[in-house]
Amino acid sequence: MKHPKAALAAVVATFALALGGLSGCGAKYTEPFKDAPRSGNDNGAPADLIRMPDGFSNAATKCDHGNRIYTAYHGDQPYASIAVVPQDPTCHNVTP
Repeated sequence: MKHPKAALAAVVATFALALGGLSGCGAKYTEPFKDAPRSGNDNGAPADLIRMPDGFSNAATKCDHGNRIYTAYHGDQPYASIAVVPQDPTCHNVTP
């Protein structure tokens, strides 16, 4: 090996980058409730689930203050897509 110090520096740099990258993976679980301030209103009503065939994203829907909310998720992924239908007539402006 012609440059042992350079090889050691490369190994240390690679390890540091890998460790730094992995430390960010658990942020969702190590910092719970780092959301926006809460109003105290809690809509804990059950959602309607839409199960799609394997390989496709599943979805859930429910009404909240007259708006229909759709959430699409896939397996145990940490994030989901959200869509809102404002003042959906099927929600009848029901406030939980």
